[in-house]
Amino acid sequence: MPRQSVFDMKVSKVYPLLVQKAERKGRTRAEVDEIIFWLTGYGMAEVDQEMTYGDFFRNAPAINPRAGEIRGKVCGIRVEEIEDPLMQRIRWLDKLVDELAGGQPMEKILRQS
Repeated sequence: MPRQSVFDMKVSKVYPLLVQKAERKGRTRAEVDEIIFWLTGYGMAEVDQEMTYGDFFRNAPAINPRAGEIRGKVCGIRVEEIEDPLMQRIRWLDKLVDELAGGQPMEKILRQS
């Protein structure tokens, strides 16, 4: 079976994995939802879980203007150096959830002064 692109995966497949990563480290679904809202403008209660992950980011209501401040590595790749804007958005969310699971306070994760 060919490997499925992350762009083509359904939100219903990826979102639970993000929540599981956070919950394994004692964080909550509500915190993951807050991060998603901060980054994309989506309230998860209104998201069509059957849309593709690529469309989730392509159609995001409001990418946060401070998202460019997200720095660091995900899977050994620096998120600030990713050239494909869609992949960069996906990795931004991965990085934020990694920070959450790593115990960072929400104020720091959400780049609040």
